[in-house]
Amino acid sequence: MSQNTPGHSRGLKKTHKATIAGVAALGAAALTLSLATGGQGSTEVEPQALTANQKVAWGYHADSPQTKALAASLSDQHTALGLKAKQDAEARAEAQAAARAKTKAAAKAKADARERAARAEAKAKASAKKRGSAKAAASRSTTRAPIFSNNLDGWIREALFIMDKNDIPGSYHGLHKNIMRESSGNPLAINNWDINARNGVPSKGLLQIIYPTFKAYHVPGTKFDQYDPVANIVASANYAADRYGSIDNVNSAY
Repeated sequence: MSQNTPGHSRGLKKTHKATIAGVAALGAAALTLSLATGGQGSTEVEPQALTANQKVAWGYHADSPQTKALAASLSDQHTALGLKAKQDAEARAEAQAAARAKTKAAAKAKADARERAARAEAKAKASAKKRGSAKAAASRSTTRAPIFSNNLDGWIREALFIMDKNDIPGSYHGLHKNIMRESSGNPLAINNWDINARNGVPSKGLLQIIYPTFKAYHVPGTKFDQYDPVANIVASANYAADRYGSIDNVNSAY
């Protein structure tokens, strides 16, 4: 047997050299895997092929604790890298979805605001147009309001003007003939001798109407006065229309 040279360690056995070669090969594979992923989140990495000597060394000690521990470490790293890549992808997808939703919500809010503004503007224009139309109509009405003379002809014509606005039927001829028969055209005429007078409600005015009837058929817009010629005519015509269909149908006391 050869003697050990002082100052030198004993030479490595063949199996020790093979184990070291196998561990070195696995270390190179781990380094290659780490460089290949490079923090990019890739879950599919193809390790570099082992050399012939590394394969031999690996084959000799595939079941050694060191080999198994290194293989388990590489598997854990691969799994962790894959999980992190998945989590990063999910986070990016969520961020993109949130950004799209925010953009969509902002666009909808702007569209809704424009629609509300358009409706408000249209409503304001419609209101202004309506006010303008009402004002114009009032102006035309004021401008076109006829002036009636203060006599029997004027009273009848003014009464007909009001009757037309209130859908009360009657003609100039129908009013005139009944006025002449009842009062001879005297707006202050009063009947103090008939049954109404004896009952305390004498007939008064152009068409000799009693107070309860005048009150019941008075038309707003005329004076509340039995002796007022226009108010008397309109109330009497309103009563005749209700009872006879029209003042034109009255040819005697009514």
